[in-house]
Amino acid sequence: MITQKQKTVTMYALPLVLLCIPLLGNLFSKEVNWSVSDFLIAAALLFTTAFLVNLVRNKIKKQSQKVLICIFILLALALIWMELAVGVFGSPFAGS
Repeated sequence: MITQKQKTVTMYALPLVLLCIPLLGNLFSKEVNWSVSDFLIAAALLFTTAFLVNLVRNKIKKQSQKVLICIFILLALALIWMELAVGVFGSPFAGS
């Protein structure tokens, strides 16, 4: 059985694993061109999302509410990531 501490460690290790993908791409490929600020922004987004999901997981009692709130958090992450990547909405936030 997985303990609460193991779940929390896994939750915060996932952003590190995800950030290793573009890091390896930067090291071995010319197509991936992330700067330090790209890594910092991605890390802030991913760790904030992990923190919020962990907070919801620990504080909310009803399973249906947990799922809905976590879906909302992940949707917000996806929309912010898409806006920063390609400027879906054309906001100045994305540099458009």
